[in-house]
Amino acid sequence: MDVVEERGELPAVHEAWLPREHALHRPRHGGRQLTALLSALVFFVTPTMLWVLGGRPSEIENHPLAGLPGISEGWGVFTGLPGWATDQLVFRATAIQAADDISRAVFGEPAPLDQGGGPPAGPLPGETRPEPETDQPDPGTGERGGWRVVEGTDGWLYLSLDSEAKCEPARPVRETVHGMTELRRAVEASGRQFVFVIAPDKTTMVPQHLPERYPYRECSRAVAGDFWRLLTGRGRALDLRPPLASAAERIGRPAYASNDTHWRDEGSIVLTRSLAEAIRPGITDGWVTRPDGTYTAPSDLPTVLGRREEKTNMRYELRPDGRTNIHGPYIPDTDTPVRTKRAPLPGMVEKPTLIFGDSFVNTSSSYLPAAFSDLTMLAYPSMSEHLDAVVQEFVDAEVVVVQSVERAVAGGWLPYLDDAFIERVRAAMAARPVR
Repeated sequence: MDVVEERGELPAVHEAWLPREHALHRPRHGGRQLTALLSALVFFVTPTMLWVLGGRPSEIENHPLAGLPGISEGWGVFTGLPGWATDQLVFRATAIQAADDISRAVFGEPAPLDQGGGPPAGPLPGETRPEPETDQPDPGTGERGGWRVVEGTDGWLYLSLDSEAKCEPARPVRETVHGMTELRRAVEASGRQFVFVIAPDKTTMVPQHLPERYPYRECSRAVAGDFWRLLTGRGRALDLRPPLASAAERIGRPAYASNDTHWRDEGSIVLTRSLAEAIRPGITDGWVTRPDGTYTAPSDLPTVLGRREEKTNMRYELRPDGRTNIHGPYIPDTDTPVRTKRAPLPGMVEKPTLIFGDSFVNTSSSYLPAAFSDLTMLAYPSMSEHLDAVVQEFVDAEVVVVQSVERAVAGGWLPYLDDAFIERVRAAMAARPVR
């Protein structure tokens, strides 16, 4: 007789109830799960409650506040919530400032704030570049999201990229000069005027407040002389260093703010006057400028360190005919063409002019319309988003001004020197020559 062994099924038992020695034992995590859920609830609900009570977050970094992700974004709803909640913390600016103050008082150096290696996201428009591998920042260097600030003497701040660009360029400077020469030939062959102007870095114009040690110090100093000789020689770039130095001597202080990477209003007037003279020599002989009070504006470099500061500048009247003051509003956004047009006055360039540049054009936008009766300002960093419009602006202009900051030229981060773009502009302008 066969013996049949009957095996009864074990009763269902939760794995957490099994003996600890059992191979299938798994402890319960209810307490930890509850803590995690409560933490998430507090993190995401707190911004909403503070908003209901009247608290409002403010932008303290180099990017706009993150918006609440929508359902249409799919899984992006979950990946975007942490960024939104972080940006909506009302007292974040105070916490960052407190952390920085404590770090300076206890350790004698700025708080690290962010050691992330993400791509740079400001604060300076006009510098699109790959993220190179760099040395660790020296003491006295703060960084946030890829941008680094060098802290100099007497509270002066500098952008480390001024030096880094000369040492780790995306392309050799000679290739940049060659590309600029080709763009110049394309414009001038169509009967148009072409001006290339470089806005000097603050590191170049105000080196006396730099610290003794900072990243890329020796390398950048070694190549700076050759860089400028090549650009102002073969590159035929308009050199603003002498007039900026003269302006600083005249006002008794540097033409750059201590906590901003851009020049003051004196630098904007230097750019405006230099461009007008390059296009039509002697046109500014009758210009009259005089101070017209001071104003304050947010400064950009402290935002990289996680704090907010302002700069104080002198405002000026600019009278191209010696009588009529033309001082327009500041134009913060030139990603799409911004055109200003008025009846020409003596001392103004009357030819339709395109100024294709970076954030230094925005900084100078209150003064540039005083020199041009028909002016279009357009930013090149975002040119890939509206390439057809960029080409059309080149065609519509009789004078093309290309402006770039020194660090972008040294680093080779100039998208308008792409061969395909130059050939496209060449063909479009040749089809509508200026005679």
